[in-house]
Amino acid sequence: MMSGTVSKRQLGQSDVHISPIGLGCWQFSKGNGLVGKFWPAMEQEAMNQIVQESLDGGVNWFDTAEVYGKGDSERALSEALDSATFGSEPPVIATKWWPAFRRSSSIVHTFDARRIALGGRAIDLHQVHQPMSFSSPTDEMNAMADLMDEGKIRSAGVSNFNLKQMKEAHEALLERGYSLASNQVKYSLLDRRIEENGILDYAKEQGITIIAYSPLEQGILSGKFHQNPDLIKKIQGVRKYTPNFRAKGLKKTEPLIKLMLRLAEDYDVTPTQIALNWVIHQHGETIVAIPGASKTHHATANAKTMDFELSNTDLFALDQMAKRIQVD
Repeated sequence: MMSGTVSKRQLGQSDVHISPIGLGCWQFSKGNGLVGKFWPAMEQEAMNQIVQESLDGGVNWFDTAEVYGKGDSERALSEALDSATFGSEPPVIATKWWPAFRRSSSIVHTFDARRIALGGRAIDLHQVHQPMSFSSPTDEMNAMADLMDEGKIRSAGVSNFNLKQMKEAHEALLERGYSLASNQVKYSLLDRRIEENGILDYAKEQGITIIAYSPLEQGILSGKFHQNPDLIKKIQGVRKYTPNFRAKGLKKTEPLIKLMLRLAEDYDVTPTQIALNWVIHQHGETIVAIPGASKTHHATANAKTMDFELSNTDLFALDQMAKRIQVD
């Protein structure tokens, strides 16, 4: 499937349209910075291939952030896009402002640095990465609205905002004639918190897109670690120490993996694609996903998730199984 053939979804109420699967670019951090050390450093050529493979598979947007390698992820993405081929429509770029120890005025003051890191490309979605600045969500969204007024960004979003913060951000933008495009939160078969804390219901009610990060729980939902636990020892970075990768976590999630393996056979796909397909279809068009990819075949597999759709019966079966075996 070539880029452009995938059915796009509206990003919130904005004029931006995105594929149900995007590419998360945290792993493009080149191992730099505190946040970037979560993933091993990658060669630029490998990142170029991952971006091209994503585009070829119909992925039309890329999510990065200022804090990913202190801008290295943005620069790596820009370089990859410089060498990429795609259709007449340029890829959609989403990035995030890092709020720690800053005020909302920093959103505007650091914007040029974001554009420079991204090679002068348009920023289609600018997000507040965490709800932890010295300013309120209202002040932050007014800064975003200033950028939209000037035509510097096309939409504004947030990340990791709880329901109260999300409402405040949305209402502030409505006062300026805009609306909140998205809230980027952790969501997967194994992390269902937004279904119970009001975030998902509010997103559906207000037409706000939920961008699901870690939709594969750092790879545990691929099933490969259940089939071969020795692979966990080979993981570089800190994720092998997280609860899902411990023996107790593997045992608890095994029934879900077995169901996913069976469904993967039925659909002639992989468990990874089953997990991603559930995320992007379980709640209509409200949720899109940004799995990462550290190898080209990961990007290929992620994009192929958009080639099929789980039946309502199978969506329900996965939903019920996952609820029974939640990992603490």
